[in-house]
Amino acid sequence: MKAETFLTDDYRPAEDEPFMNDRQLKYFRRKLTEWKSDLLDDSKTTIEGLQDGTRNIPDVADRASEETDRALELRTRDRQRKLVAKIDAALRRIDEGEYGYCEMTGEPISLKRLDARPIATLSLEAQEKHERREKVHRDD
Repeated sequence: MKAETFLTDDYRPAEDEPFMNDRQLKYFRRKLTEWKSDLLDDSKTTIEGLQDGTRNIPDVADRASEETDRALELRTRDRQRKLVAKIDAALRRIDEGEYGYCEMTGEPISLKRLDARPIATLSLEAQEKHERREKVHRDD
């Protein structure tokens, strides 16, 4: 049986420790889980607001403004729903031992990049190459 890894609240992954060791994996799992929880709480609040917010607004301009606000809120929630799916995929990669490695090159993704964007699947260099290729094809 594997010993439980203790992680302090102020822990930050460091370059001088083994890449994707138990502490780093626990750190990123916690970061992803908290992010997902925050997104789901926001979604729950939105749903409650939409259910409670059904009102009869006689002024056409006010009604249009409220509908625009609701549409914007729903688009935001849709983006967050997609983000939750990416978070779930990152958590699966942690479970499978693939987290932190570039899907394109297999090289480690920098800890700074993962800390800033824990759902990253490409190293910075691979991401830039991907974006350049995407831009070239979009211009065609």
